Amino acid sequence: MTAHPFAPTPTPDPFRTPRAFLEHLYGVAVRQALPRFTLGAFLQPPPAPGGRTLVLGAGKAAGAMAQALEALWPADAPLSGLVVTRYGHTPPRPAGLVQRIEVAEAAHPVPDAAGQAAAERMLALTQGLSAGDLVLCLVSGGGSALLTLPGEGLTLADKQRINQALLASGATIGEMNSVRKHLSRIKGGRLAAACAPARVVTLCISDVPGDDPSVIASGPTVPDASTCADALAILARYGIDVPPPVRAALQAGACETPKPGDPAFHGHAVHLIATPRQSLQAAATAARAAGLAAHVLSDDIEGESREVGKVHAALARAVARHGQPFTRPCVLLSGGETTVTLRPQPPGTPPGRGGRAGEFCLGLAQALQGAPGVWALAADTDGIDGVEDNAGAHVAPDTLARAQALGLRLGAHLDRNDACGFFQPLGDLFVTGPTHTNVNDFRALLIL
Repeated sequence: MTAHPFAPTPTPDPFRTPRAFLEHLYGVAVRQALPRFTLGAFLQPPPAPGGRTLVLGAGKAAGAMAQALEALWPADAPLSGLVVTRYGHTPPRPAGLVQRIEVAEAAHPVPDAAGQAAAERMLALTQGLSAGDLVLCLVSGGGSALLTLPGEGLTLADKQRINQALLASGATIGEMNSVRKHLSRIKGGRLAAACAPARVVTLCISDVPGDDPSVIASGPTVPDASTCADALAILARYGIDVPPPVRAALQAGACETPKPGDPAFHGHAVHLIATPRQSLQAAATAARAAGLAAHVLSDDIEGESREVGKVHAALARAVARHGQPFTRPCVLLSGGETTVTLRPQPPGTPPGRGGRAGEFCLGLAQALQGAPGVWALAADTDGIDGVEDNAGAHVAPDTLARAQALGLRLGAHLDRNDACGFFQPLGDLFVTGPTHTNVNDFRALLIL
């Protein structure tokens, strides 16, 4: 992108510069979810004199959320705390903004010792809270990996191995987080329980299908309806082992999380300050302002990324060829959280690179087969697709022809889960850097 996605820019002509137009829509979607524009409407007044406000949080947007809170909180009201975000995701500090909340950084998507240390410090900060204190929890996607505190009988190495296996399994975010909650000493409502008797207000940026706060970052401050039996069933479904003592504890229900109705949550509040649907609707409004019809298909699509790409391709072809079910020119928008199941590879095969947005684009391009008049952009709204440095990728009517000219075989790259290896030589990777928010997948198909 030539312009920072946070800043408003003139709308490019979709007919002359379709690629720039799609990037513009992405920028609109990201801007809609930035904490500095959304958090203020949900702030609580400071506690009565004598009470203090403690800020705790985790997620890819936690640093930006902390800065937004610092800018909005009364200068004479006590404010302190600790949040943890992904390495490189702490936004630059605005000139003159006094730092009152510490921001730590840790690894994502596989946890590390820095995340464990941050989680231990957060639990320590909850000691001595009183009924007159307020705890503001800033929670966004990515917080589950960043806020890691292994349960009894587990080591950090165990958590890393289990997390890697879940990421490679094709499990949904809800399934992964159900397991994570039951193998943690801080997730699944346990952080809120540690804050008693203080009142807890949780401010969330949703990155999950359905916007369930108990799934966002594995719900450290909200009740958990899932059970140890659910976690065991998910581990069995995907063939993931845990140490025998931990399995026995799960079977005995000894790792159970606080449930809805637990008195520990009395008087607490949860607010969604940004959601995927709000960002998609903002992009749709921008597309309509440019004279195009815009349709939000869904904000909570799940499934294998490549297969979701093929379904989007079938819909785009129907629109392009038959004007059904939508007339062109139009934009189709969708979000959610798809998954990538890593395919086994022969020994010695270089590992594929890329995330679910890139894999969606591979499936889309393969199914479109160069259909004229169809352009697409799929990207993660946090600016990072998987563990690479790109947000996603572009697909154009000439994608396959340009790939063929370079000797790239799309099917081979799809077999290796290697979206970066396919789109990088084409110059079609979409790079933004960290956006400091996260409302998950953004997909836009422009059909002219």
